[in-house]
Amino acid sequence: MTEKKMVHNNYDKKGLTKDGISKEDFWNGFEINKIGFFLKELRISNGITKEELAECTATTKSVISRIENHPENINLSTLRRIVKALGRKVKITIL
Repeated sequence: MTEKKMVHNNYDKKGLTKDGISKEDFWNGFEINKIGFFLKELRISNGITKEELAECTATTKSVISRIENHPENINLSTLRRIVKALGRKVKITIL
């Protein structure tokens, strides 16, 4: 299986998409959403449902769903509980 690259080439002369999103905003949004995608893939690969993950992390299914789909405002303590339940650790780097 080949790796898919995310490409967004449809920019006008001002560097905006037809939806008015700049290239920079598009990629910043992609960076933010990578963590949600990663957590979802990790949960699925471990054979855990959203309900099961919510139960063992003292949160709700809707919180798990929101983090997987829109991870813009993740509470760090919640993230740590989720990652721990999935058998991983959180490492934060400030550049």
